[in-house]
Amino acid sequence: LAVALSSSTAVPQAVDLTPQFRSAGLAIDGLRAFAIGGVVVIRGRVYDRSVAEDAGRLAQNLGYARVANLVQVKSPPDDAAIERYAERELTIHRSLDGCTFHVDSDRGILNVNGTVQNDVQKDVAIQLLRNIDGVREVHAELVTK
Repeated sequence: LAVALSSSTAVPQAVDLTPQFRSAGLAIDGLRAFAIGGVVVIRGRVYDRSVAEDAGRLAQNLGYARVANLVQVKSPPDDAAIERYAERELTIHRSLDGCTFHVDSDRGILNVNGTVQNDVQKDVAIQLLRNIDGVREVHAELVTK
């Protein structure tokens, strides 16, 4: 079965607006904004609904009447729960025996300090922490003994 497409059928091109949204100072994790067919599509994650609403207003101020604001408003991470879970994971993982860690979480950004015996242990610890639900970033200051 052959389908003929007319040459007048054009696929609308997407225009990346992400740099304009970033330069406006919107604090949106994973921000992506693009215009396609006269509609601005905005994606990302925030903890404050007003920031998501600001993104929609910015699109309108740029001259777009149709906006698909798909920014997810998430609950802030439970830093105390993240810290407890991180400490437990680091303690029970056998390949990290002999290491010392101190963890602190601030809005899902996990800071870990301590000592490890080798670089493999450092990599294992960081990977374990990155996989914890609610962790947005891991900053590690791990010293090899």
